[in-house]
Amino acid sequence: MPRAWPASIVALQHRNFRLIWIGLLLSFSGTMMQNAALLWHVSLLVAPDRKAIALGVVGLVRIAPVVVFSMVSGVVADALDRRRVLLVTQTLAGLVATALALLTYRGLSAVWPIYVLSAVGAAVSAFDLPARQALVPTLVPREHLPNAIALNSILFQTAAVAGPALAGLVIARSGVAAAYLFNALSFGFVIVALLLMRDVPEREPALAGAESGVSFAAAMEGVRFVFSSPLIRSTMLLDFFATFFASATALLPIFAQDILQVGARGYGWLFAAPAVGSFITSIALVPGASRIRRRGPTIVWSIVGHGVATIIFGFSRSFWLTFACLAFVGATDTVSTVLRNTIRQLETPDRLRGRMTGVNMVFFMGGPQLGELEAGAVANAFGAPFSVITGGIGCLIATAWVAATTPRLRHYAADDAQPAQR
Repeated sequence: MPRAWPASIVALQHRNFRLIWIGLLLSFSGTMMQNAALLWHVSLLVAPDRKAIALGVVGLVRIAPVVVFSMVSGVVADALDRRRVLLVTQTLAGLVATALALLTYRGLSAVWPIYVLSAVGAAVSAFDLPARQALVPTLVPREHLPNAIALNSILFQTAAVAGPALAGLVIARSGVAAAYLFNALSFGFVIVALLLMRDVPEREPALAGAESGVSFAAAMEGVRFVFSSPLIRSTMLLDFFATFFASATALLPIFAQDILQVGARGYGWLFAAPAVGSFITSIALVPGASRIRRRGPTIVWSIVGHGVATIIFGFSRSFWLTFACLAFVGATDTVSTVLRNTIRQLETPDRLRGRMTGVNMVFFMGGPQLGELEAGAVANAFGAPFSVITGGIGCLIATAWVAATTPRLRHYAADDAQPAQR
């Protein structure tokens, strides 16, 4: 009889999930390295008085393709083979990173090609994410899904620590192009993992009268499902407001260069700080996520902590206090993210998971990307600290509103989860 896996990593006993988990760990490290390098690159290519708004525009060019493609990408994830969709998106993402590396090696001096390639990369990601998130629940049994989501969180946070930290070192020694090149190579690990999978279960058949295939009607079925569920809708709104108001990633080059004066290496660690907090929290959540009973109140209070830490970060003029605040932001965000994703996956039938994720992309990707634009505009007018402080206050106000208007979220517990067979 095979030996039982520890409860903390029980989802990894399933071969297909283990393959994609390892591949994504390496690929996300490259992606996070590129994200940090790209913001640093933009800050070097524009005049000092245009730096804040130029960094904010990165968020705008990333969210536009997500809004355009979110509906169709969710439908594609539910209608087509999800592994094949991922093979295409991972290949295209690798080509985008390669183009960034080649242009930078040739002496890129204008910022617009970075914006264009960022938009193309975001469009690819819009198709990648629904297929990837909808695939995971088919790779593990229902009882192991909370553990799989927690393991995915620790995967992402590990990459989010390693990627930016390495980016700071690589930029200081070899330049921005090397970070782009590493990311281009990293997508190969996910492609190999997908090719090695076998015996992936078939998706649930569509119910009688339900929409299937790639069509507008199928897309609207996903929208109706999301907005008819107060619980799923409220978790998406919290995701959007928390990241819109309390998103300060785009301003980190300004804090590193002008306020804290810590250079590229310090910038790399500030960029990685939220992931440090998230990583530590994920370690605790891996064995314990399924044991959190009062999931709704825990989500609300974790986002309150997110907003408070953001406000303190805005006031800080100490590198270590700033680092600690950003780490706490990451810790609270991880608690909220794991519980929100668990609720959404358990409350959504498999045939609609891709479309639910497509709609959710507008919220959880739109929040931080539009938030970066908002933060850049406010910082350009009133300064980066003012932008961060007011963003944290906005996060608290929005969280209070969503919690007050959604009683089911405030009282939601693990025992309330219903089998998603609708």
